[in-house]
Amino acid sequence: MTEQTERSLPGTAHPHRASRGEVVEPRPLGELRVWPKTFADRLTAPLPGVMGMSRLARDRALRPDAEGLRGIHRLPYAPEPLPATPAGTTSVTWAGHASWIVRTGGLTVLTDPVWSRRILGTPARITPVGVRWEDLPPVDAVVISHNHYDHLDAPTLHRLPKDTPLFVPAGLGRWCRRRRFTCVTELDWWESAQLNGVRFDFVPAHHWSKRTLTDTCRSLWGGWIIDTGRDGQRIHFAGDSGYGHWFGEIGRRYPGIDLTLLPIGAYEPRWWLGGVHTDPEEAVQAYEDLGARAMAPMHWATFLLSAEPVLEPLTRLRTAWQRAGHPRERLWDLPIGGSRMLEPEPFLTSVRK
Repeated sequence: MTEQTERSLPGTAHPHRASRGEVVEPRPLGELRVWPKTFADRLTAPLPGVMGMSRLARDRALRPDAEGLRGIHRLPYAPEPLPATPAGTTSVTWAGHASWIVRTGGLTVLTDPVWSRRILGTPARITPVGVRWEDLPPVDAVVISHNHYDHLDAPTLHRLPKDTPLFVPAGLGRWCRRRRFTCVTELDWWESAQLNGVRFDFVPAHHWSKRTLTDTCRSLWGGWIIDTGRDGQRIHFAGDSGYGHWFGEIGRRYPGIDLTLLPIGAYEPRWWLGGVHTDPEEAVQAYEDLGARAMAPMHWATFLLSAEPVLEPLTRLRTAWQRAGHPRERLWDLPIGGSRMLEPEPFLTSVRK
């Protein structure tokens, strides 16, 4: 391993692939790097202050009210066995919140895996995990979008073998190595690494990071492009993000995204969360900006993180999708535990209805 000291300016592109088939050099796996002390210059919205926290508590806007909790028993939860995923195909399975099982290019990849019943400062999950840990195939890699507790769950990662490759944002490697993971690859925006022929590109998001009282924006945040190559599939995992210009830029740099996994929940009140979480209508706009062929919603129906009614995100998403005139079959509104598959031909094949 080599140690490098480097700093990227906000939005500055490292060498990247602008279109399918263009070959660029990925970063080495497990490379040790030195990062700046803060990434606060990457923020695209001001962070909440003391006055905002006071208003939030005064308005009691932290969780849905009694009316908003009605219908909680109707949240979509329909676990089924993982589908067979032959060579040349890609399947995605929603385990809940931002946790997906992506099987592509011969790899099983987990995104932001949270299998815990509860996370710090939040009530227990309102729906179970969609796939039992015991039913997972061997995990070949994990991608992490940022260090918030609902996306970076230490008890879940503790279940993994310590040699599992982790792909994480810049500045988060030390946290992982302290937990004895031996193959941790930290990336800046627009950088990539490769594992067994599958590329992992780290892309921007409109969000922030914080895990303790003293580490605000000490590590980066973003999403991931998972790509199996020229004749394979390209998936965008947004992680956690507000709406903004980065979606269009990602779509320009990575044309031909087959599927985008986009957050649609934890958006109320807007004065508090508008800069860091897309609402359903903004998620549809982000899908359009990305130029993706299909969209699968996430980041709802799992944890009570905000004040919108529990069933509202999906209802509003379906309405916005229809108003925008997008084909219904390209909205993969899966239940927790549901799966769908990408195949070369035809484009969309449903495994779970």
